[in-house]
Amino acid sequence: MRQSVACLMKPVLHGYFRSSCSWRVRIAFALKGIEYDQKPVNLIKDGGLQLTDQFKALNPMQQVPAVTIDGMTLSQSLAIIQYIDETRPQPRLLPADPKQRVQVRMICDLIASGIQPLQNLYVIQKIGEEKVQWAQHFINRGFEALEPMLKQSAGTYCVGNEISMADLCLVPQVYNAERFKVDVNQFPTIKRLYQTLMEHEAFKVTHPSRQPDTPDDMRT
Repeated sequence: MRQSVACLMKPVLHGYFRSSCSWRVRIAFALKGIEYDQKPVNLIKDGGLQLTDQFKALNPMQQVPAVTIDGMTLSQSLAIIQYIDETRPQPRLLPADPKQRVQVRMICDLIASGIQPLQNLYVIQKIGEEKVQWAQHFINRGFEALEPMLKQSAGTYCVGNEISMADLCLVPQVYNAERFKVDVNQFPTIKRLYQTLMEHEAFKVTHPSRQPDTPDDMRT
């Protein structure tokens, strides 16, 4: 059966180099060996390019990432990753075992709902001078719940010995924690997993310091 033109086109990721949600999607593409184009959306310039009418047409929530793929435009990083995993299933990012799969989803939801939104750019811009203390509080609070969860589920990676969607959520969140000067040494399982994952090529090449829109003074 002949594939549609939309399915043959490379996906396009509309994201921002330092957005943790964009980074999750970049890692998924890298792990699966999917070529894609990037269209940077600067969240700072001119008050935030995500707030333009042009971007609002792609994502009414005016957040990154948005991904154009298979003739659709998708938003919300976990939904995007799950769609990629369902349509490009190797290597799988959700375990076949239901008990491991629910552990992955619990970890993802804890990070994506319970930590990241409370310290993202839009929120901390509203907080003002106390933004660092605010971010530290909610990251620490989330990590205090995440550490014992990971201590039970982790092998080499967050859940067992295969990289999963949980690892895609963990790494950008630990990066954010370090940006806000959270002492990650308090959380030895989180720290170990982060260090292990950052040795993996898919996590290295998608790092915020290596993206097309990374400022020159932040490149490594």
